[in-house]
Amino acid sequence: MLIRVLLFICAFFSAPNFAIEVTDLYQSTLAVADKTRATRVKASQQALMNVIKKLTGRYENVDHALVKKAKRSISDYMLKYEYLNLDDDDDELKIRIKFEASKVETLVRDAQLPFWGNRRPMIAIWLAIEDNLQRDFVTQERYPQLGRLIYDTAAEWGVPVVVPLLDLQDRASVGIAEVWGNFSEPVEQASIRYNAERVITARMFKQPHSSRWQLEWRYTDAELFESNQLVGDKQQVLIQMVNDLSSVLVANYVIDPTVSYATTSTVFTVDKLNDFTHIEQAKRQLKSISTVAGVDVIYRSKDVVKFEVEHTSSLEDLIKALKLEQAFSEYIDPRAFYHAADAESLKYSWVGP
Repeated sequence: MLIRVLLFICAFFSAPNFAIEVTDLYQSTLAVADKTRATRVKASQQALMNVIKKLTGRYENVDHALVKKAKRSISDYMLKYEYLNLDDDDDELKIRIKFEASKVETLVRDAQLPFWGNRRPMIAIWLAIEDNLQRDFVTQERYPQLGRLIYDTAAEWGVPVVVPLLDLQDRASVGIAEVWGNFSEPVEQASIRYNAERVITARMFKQPHSSRWQLEWRYTDAELFESNQLVGDKQQVLIQMVNDLSSVLVANYVIDPTVSYATTSTVFTVDKLNDFTHIEQAKRQLKSISTVAGVDVIYRSKDVVKFEVEHTSSLEDLIKALKLEQAFSEYIDPRAFYHAADAESLKYSWVGP
């Protein structure tokens, strides 16, 4: 068991980091009945709640005085709105509302809500379905409604997902049996072309003598855990799967501002800081993190600078915050058996603002 745990840890930390920048966190698209001002205001208020959900991972409308105040003065947060052109496939009138990122972020922080930035892991979802005793892959081409449901539900959380094309290249590497049986290695290898940081295999089938569907899903790297099982309507269980995996990701990445810690000092080494201007930019970037109380330069040699960072958060939350900062890229020692960050080994490269 110990060997399996070590192998799992090694695989997790040695995996390439394919986190991507999500560009639509601060906008939401909704169906509306008309173009009246009253309808637009109501839709804008709901759109703000949808954006807060993507930033915080909260299901429900946030019952906070500052959020209620923001909804009453919704125009102060809006950047623009537009009605979308209708097409032959969709006769619903829709409105897309964009908000000012800085104002919404300030609202979230002032309301002491969890926060997840725009750097998020890409999730590849390989789903096999058994219908009328025939097994097939769910793709946008073969099952367009189910494919669209996966993308739309993930978009509500701001989680980037990809349903593989299952073209000739994919099918040369992965068959139904590999996904149905969760054979991790070929599925993970095939997912590299999609820049997936995490990979999910799932299978869906009708329960015997029943109209209900059963969906079983799991991460391919979760060798020590049983698969998750959902039962219900076909669309319902698919939505629940995406909700469940999204909430797990949120729990892993959001920073909880309500948890306070005594001030701690952590040494933070950054290379590729070639001049004084870059050093000052790096200091300002570090100071912008909400839990950072102070930053001092304690060592410099050529392009390497060591900062002493005083923060009122755990080391884990500091690392979470740094993952959201695009100006820094984490350094992984290729010679190490596995990567483990601690207060003495935080090393990053400067990428720039």
